[in-house]
Amino acid sequence: MVVLVFLNFDLMNSYKAFDKLEGVEVAWSQSRINDSVMGCSQKMEQLNMEIQLLSTLRHKNIVKLFASWIDEEKGVVNIITEYFTSGSLRQYRTKHKKVDMKAIRRWAIQILTGLEYLHCQNPVIIHRDLKCDNIFINGNHGKVKIGDFGLATFMQQQKTRSVKGNFLFLFVSSPHLLDHLLTPAPILSNPGTLEFMAPELYTGNYNELVDVYAFGMCMLELVTCEYPYSECQGMGHIFKNVSEGKKPAALYKVGDAEVRSFIENCLAPAAKRLSASELLRSSLLMKDDSLSAPPISVSLVEIQNVTRDDNQFDSFVFRKGEFLLKGNMEVTNPVHLCLRFPDPYGGFKTAEFPLDVAKDTGLSIAMEMAEQVELPQGSIEIITELVGAFLLVLIRHWRSCVTTP
Repeated sequence: MVVLVFLNFDLMNSYKAFDKLEGVEVAWSQSRINDSVMGCSQKMEQLNMEIQLLSTLRHKNIVKLFASWIDEEKGVVNIITEYFTSGSLRQYRTKHKKVDMKAIRRWAIQILTGLEYLHCQNPVIIHRDLKCDNIFINGNHGKVKIGDFGLATFMQQQKTRSVKGNFLFLFVSSPHLLDHLLTPAPILSNPGTLEFMAPELYTGNYNELVDVYAFGMCMLELVTCEYPYSECQGMGHIFKNVSEGKKPAALYKVGDAEVRSFIENCLAPAAKRLSASELLRSSLLMKDDSLSAPPISVSLVEIQNVTRDDNQFDSFVFRKGEFLLKGNMEVTNPVHLCLRFPDPYGGFKTAEFPLDVAKDTGLSIAMEMAEQVELPQGSIEIITELVGAFLLVLIRHWRSCVTTP
């Protein structure tokens, strides 16, 4: 389900389908619309607007919404999204017990990048139900995307109501919904997943940082393979621990002090909690994986120098098979790269792109290219190796340019 906001939906069916026009597999979900919404033209209009807004989201770490329509006769919303071969991140992590921290860092970067995109929208989009079940992965290249926006909130007017019993009175983002909020009936019967809900969600005074809290719980699950608060006996026990700020027992099983500190920053009180953008700049996620990863086989990559008149290297050309990567050696960031690669039809294509030395890796560049252009099979591994070899040479070159007083 990749739907929608403010209003109550019950997921009826979810299918794997085939798009005959495009020749690709897709996910097709059907969600029932609350009866009170079906009987109100104003709310139906709002529903259509929100579907349209979600359909405009375009980001490499957000699930693509291809099509949607409302069957008013049946009271159902139909949503067509991209299909993920490996399922949810929780399913994938459960299947693969032994995963290196390097892979988890890559997943974390992608999730935070998607959250950063949502939180920078106008109006701000809060997911409100982020968990590993709602994050999807294609295991063949490690691409991770956020989906299931069934509880998403668009922040405009900061008016809130609080939790009453098991119900969350929804955050107001549209003035024409205010009159509905003043009634005793809750708009949402499902406020989210209790184990991943930030304490401030219970008071109704919250912002996009609730997604960062949920991300911290996702990280905890990915690192420990243990569902948060699994030690608790029932929902009441979980509610008590969360509302009192008591952390899950799994947190104290995280042996790496840096990883635990990172998760604790996500779970901190809202006033001290870091944003998605700030977390992306943390030392844990900016760690150079090449220091601990097996060395890149540069011997398999042919390297050519391009020199200037003063015999200084101006750029390097890296070649592997039919792939050719040229990179500028100037001490600037981002560095501009040019890649020539074979297309699936026997010809060649060229792509130019910037490389942010502080953030990008060979894999992230290769995955981004795979998202934007059609690549032949096996390209991701080759591009990762070429960019990795370039980075090794580039860093050595930059260091040789540094002078000390």
